[in-house]
Amino acid sequence: MSDFSCKTHIICGHGTIARLADYGAQRLFLVTDPYFHQNGTAARVAKVAKAQQVAIFHEIQPDPTVELAATGTARLREFGPDLIVALGGGSAMDCAKAMAYFSGLEIPLVAIPTTSGSGSEVTDFAILTHGGIKHPLVDPKLQPSGAILDGDLLAELPPSLVADGGFDVLTHALEAFIAKNANPITNALSRDAFSLVFRDLRGSFQGQTSVRLGIHQAATMAGMAFSQAGLGLCHAMAHSLGGLFHIPHGRLNAILLPSVIRCNAHTSAEQYRDLARAAGMEASSCRMGVRNLENGLIRLRRELNMPQTLLQAGADPRQVRALESEILRATLADPCCTTNPVTVTEEMVRQVLSEVTGHGTNP
Repeated sequence: MSDFSCKTHIICGHGTIARLADYGAQRLFLVTDPYFHQNGTAARVAKVAKAQQVAIFHEIQPDPTVELAATGTARLREFGPDLIVALGGGSAMDCAKAMAYFSGLEIPLVAIPTTSGSGSEVTDFAILTHGGIKHPLVDPKLQPSGAILDGDLLAELPPSLVADGGFDVLTHALEAFIAKNANPITNALSRDAFSLVFRDLRGSFQGQTSVRLGIHQAATMAGMAFSQAGLGLCHAMAHSLGGLFHIPHGRLNAILLPSVIRCNAHTSAEQYRDLARAAGMEASSCRMGVRNLENGLIRLRRELNMPQTLLQAGADPRQVRALESEILRATLADPCCTTNPVTVTEEMVRQVLSEVTGHGTNP
């Protein structure tokens, strides 16, 4: 028996932010970051909504904290909107979702992602940071009412955001494909999302904007998949390391994923082979499929100029070793571990950590 649901109404295409007017909002509360506030994008989005009154909460920072969400929740309650809009990447969407949730108000939330990675526009997840640790909130009430995937917002994405977001999608799709709660529907979404992004991410990184809307859609598909199927060890470790070292989430996934594949291969080799085949890699056997999948991701990571180790990403190996106990504790407590296909142990986490830390004194 399996279940699948997605309450989010998804609108996709170029120029689709104009569809915000369909919601008939009179009092709009827009959540975004300083960049979109300063460059006028937030004001443009607010204008097309045609609301009579607008409040813009533009204080979102990467890895939003519980304290920031509390501040935003208080502002939201004070304003009393009839529509909430989240504009930005995963941080803006996660914080807006948490604010709406903690407000206790029954207000529709529309997510407008400006990066292609988190899938937060369709998930019942939100990530908040507290005490240097990223804490996933999981509740069906966190799933937005609507999502607008506007390709026009992707034209000026810098290459680093393309790479980070793309590897986040690949990791979402891969982990959902082998997760304990996977089913035929989530597998179809995961398989198509993975193969599309693996094929087109290089082009997007090199400035080929025509492929970006497709990758944007794939990010949403992967979000729908993992919200139902679950994730795994890679995301659990990325959450713990990201809170401590403030390395972008997708970048951490890129560093961790090949090692995590090796950890899970003894139970998930057939799924890895199937995913490799779907992405156009040679996989005549399970062993070859696992090897080529791992090597294909490593090769792609290099082609996107991404770090290969935590050291290259800016984390001092001495600090990683000093915080090992904290990393272990946070990883094992992360709910993503519960749907990893293999029971996660301290030994597994230590093994991955030893492979990805890197050596030396200079990144």
